[in-house]
This record gives sequence, structure tokens and C-alpha cells, in this order.
Amino acid sequence: MTPTTTNRAGNPAGRVAFVGAGPGDPGLVTLRARDRLAAADAVVIDQVNRHDMVAGFARSDVTVVDAGHGEHGEELTRASRAKILVRTAKSVGGDGLVVRLMDGDPSLFNGFAEEALALHKAGIPFEVVPGVSAVTAVPTYAGVPLTTQLSTAVHVVDAGDRKHDWAPAVPGHVTVVVLGVPDTLATALAALRAAGRGDETPVMLTERGTTTNQVTHTTTLGQVQDLLGSTAVHFPSLAVVGSSVALRSELSWFETRPLFGWNVLLPRTKDQAGATMERLAFYGARADVVPTISVEPPRAPQQMDRAIKGLVTGRYEWVGFTSVNAVRAVREKFEEFGLDSRAFSGLKIAAVGGVTAGALRDWGLVPDLVPAGEQSAAGLLAEWPEYDDLLDPINRVFLPRADIATDTLVAGLVEMGWEVDDVTAYRTVRAAPPAPEVRDAIKSGAYDAVVFTSSSTVRNLVGIAGKPNPSTVVAVIGPATAKAAEDAGLRVDVLAPTASSDALVDALAAHGLGLAAAAREAGEPVLRPSETKTAARRRAR
Repeated sequence: MTPTTTNRAGNPAGRVAFVGAGPGDPGLVTLRARDRLAAADAVVIDQVNRHDMVAGFARSDVTVVDAGHGEHGEELTRASRAKILVRTAKSVGGDGLVVRLMDGDPSLFNGFAEEALALHKAGIPFEVVPGVSAVTAVPTYAGVPLTTQLSTAVHVVDAGDRKHDWAPAVPGHVTVVVLGVPDTLATALAALRAAGRGDETPVMLTERGTTTNQVTHTTTLGQVQDLLGSTAVHFPSLAVVGSSVALRSELSWFETRPLFGWNVLLPRTKDQAGATMERLAFYGARADVVPTISVEPPRAPQQMDRAIKGLVTGRYEWVGFTSVNAVRAVREKFEEFGLDSRAFSGLKIAAVGGVTAGALRDWGLVPDLVPAGEQSAAGLLAEWPEYDDLLDPINRVFLPRADIATDTLVAGLVEMGWEVDDVTAYRTVRAAPPAPEVRDAIKSGAYDAVVFTSSSTVRNLVGIAGKPNPSTVVAVIGPATAKAAEDAGLRVDVLAPTASSDALVDALAAHGLGLAAAAREAGEPVLRPSETKTAARRRAR
């Protein structure tokens, strides 16, 4: 239990953790930062919009305090923010924890010193959780090292400091890093030029660094004012001035990923989309999850209850899982009855495909049968052994499935001599239509690709949101899903070589590389599908 703390007036006060939020990429948030956010009773944020981070790591009942703006939208001073932090720490009580979330690392250009001194004066304990700073992370993500054999010093400047002495930043061996909004950057870089840094010195400007929205411009110190005065730069940016900027053409690794900047539509339930989203992010894409179904318990759970008890008492020889939802439904019943995976001892387990097999492995179960060929009910039947009354002591199969499952698998197993308990483990209900702006984005071609992981996701997406624009790349997990897409009037561009979500995303990335290579070969600019809006796409093989 955390000791209760009091301020110097003797009143209980909470603890404060200054937490570095990192530069933007959620993968750069430290483990300790996540731990502190998960334990927080209140989170204090300022001008940096970190609501998504709070929603992702903090409790749903956490109090979020805006210390960046006043009642009328005016930007608050550092002193005002310090007062808000002290007041919030007092409000949570002696056992409470307040997280002061700061961009990048708390100790760099965040007003940490002023706020920490205010806490010290009030007798409120605090800790600091360092974060990855944009000063180093953004140039790295842009492919620009801050130091080389020729660039041996780094000079970091807040563009808003109008009294800065630029003389130490003039020598050619110094790499200069400047943080600010376009107007202050223009003023700061003009001052650096006036101090004597050469006009031909390379300059890099990066907006929204370390995210899949990152945009990098390169120019020279003599021409950077034209760039900052144009409409090309909109957001707070980081500028790097120095010879190492020239290395970007060879060292750019993030913005050259196969799907960098692609906006991918993922029609799945949110709790099933995590691994696919991570794989897409690895290739530089961002994913929008649009649930197409809602998974609900069966109306009459008694049949499922009897089947689980039969599984434990030796009623079955095989258990066949035809979806991740079936695995989840059985697992939830096990937890309800106080069982664990050891109850499967002696049973043979079949999985319809790689995704379902992965869900079983996550539970500690290794399936005995996964189709090597077509990963569908038909593919499972093709490899399922016939019942042999000499070799099989029990002739019964348990199939936990959806209420809308087809009879193909059951009929085939019965024909092979098995008795089948076809049990409704869950119901699938078509989800409500997405928001109007999402439907418009789907139909207008704002998405670069859509990833379908089952036939039902195709039918349900088209049913609730309409058909994706012809410019959108359509990627499917297998032949059955491809047929469903074609039946819906969609052109299939990418077919996964094996029925797994990783293989599907990998195939989409390979398709993206192919599109880029074709554009370069034709002497055309490399554009995302949403930027071309052309209906013709070469079919993936």
C-alpha cells in the first residue's frame, strides 16, 4: 500500500509523476510511463493533445485536467500550469497519484523546473519518468543522424527564444536542432543565417515526427524561408541544420516503408484487430477499425454449459474450432466454471486456420489439426480423419460455432462416421453503421486499402457502409473471402498466400512495393492509392 503523504499544512496530498509522453509514436512510450498512467487518478495535460494516449493507457474513470488553456481558450502561463498541478495533487488525497504528462522528455522545453519547484514549495512529493525526446527521435525517424565524423557537436534551440545567442551554432561542425511552429522557426532560422551560417547549409523540416503522418521537407538555409512561407508546412515542426541532413537520401528508413502513410480500413471487432494493426504499423500504415459484427452470448446458454461439462467428463474425441470467436467463447465458459486448459488433456483439437490456431496457442493449446491447404470448413474436412471404431475410443465431436454457421462441416463429419454436437457458442449480430464521415471516406476513396479477414466481414461491411471506392486496394485472407468480395462486386488485388493475418498484411506490403516500383519505372511520382483515385489495379498473384 502506498504511504499517505501530507503537505506542509498537514493536509493529505497526492503524489505527482512527471511522465515523458515521447515524441508521438506510441511504441516509444516507456514501460514505466504506461505503468504510471495505468495507476493514475488524474492526468494533467497541456498544449500537446495527448487524449489518445490517456485513453489507451489510463483507467476509464481517470480525471483529465487541461492545464494548457483557460476558460476562454487562452494559453496559460507556466506559473498558471504549476498552480493547476498543485491544486490537482491536493484534490486526489494522500493515496492518489497525479500524472503530469509532458511531450517528449519532461526536462526539455516543458516547464518542468517551474512546476516541480511549485510542488516542492507545497510539500508535495514527485518523481520523474524520463521520455524519448523529439530532439533525437524525430531526426532519427527522418533518416538524419545528429552527429557524424564531420558533425561533432549539437546545438538545441527553442524557436520561441528571441534572445538566443546564435554564435555557437555558426561553425560548420555544429548540427543545429530547432523546435517550434512555422512562424517562430522562420524567425529563428533567419537569425541563424544572419549570424553567419552559410546559405548552402542543408536544412530538414519534419512535421508530426515519428508518426505515420510524418512529413519531411529538405531545403537549404538560404531557401528555407520560402518553404516556411508556403502552405507546405502546417504543424509544429523540428528543423535540423547541418551537413548530416544530406545523408537523408541514403538513410531514410521510416518514410520509405512499403505502406508508409497508407490509411487502411480494418473491418473487424476492436478486440480482434490488435495484432493486425501492429503489423500494419510496422509497414508504416495506420488502421481504422470499423466493427462489422457484434459478438453476443447465445440466447440459451444451457446447450453450451452441457457441452463444456461433457468435454471435462470425456464425452468427446475431438473439439473443432472454426473461428477466434469460438475459442474466446469456450475460454470464457472455462473461466466461468473455474477450469483451465488442462481440461483438454486427452482431447484432439482442430483449428480451421492459422488465425484460430494462434488464438489457441495464446491459450496454451497446440492444435492437432490445421489444414495445410485451403483454410476453411472444406479444407478442414479434407484432412479430418474418418472415424475408426478400432482406433477411436469415442466417436463424438464438439463444434462450438456461431449461430449462422453453415452445415458443410457437420454434414461432412457425419458422413465420415462421427457424431457431432453442433453447439451455438455465440451469436453474430450485424454492427450498427459507422459514422457518416466514415461511410463517406469508404465510398469516396479516402482509404488506401481495405483488409478482409473473413467472408462475413465483406458482406457486413458492404451492408452497413457500402462498397469501397474502386481506387481502394482490396486485400483478402483466402479464396472463400475472395469469392465473397467478388460476389459483392469488388475487385480483389491481394490474396494472402496462407490464411493468417500476418501473411495478409505482408502480402499487402509486397503489393505496395510493387505499385511504387511500377510508378518509378514509368517515371511517375509514387502516390498512395487514395491519391490516384484510378479504378484500374493489377490483380495480385
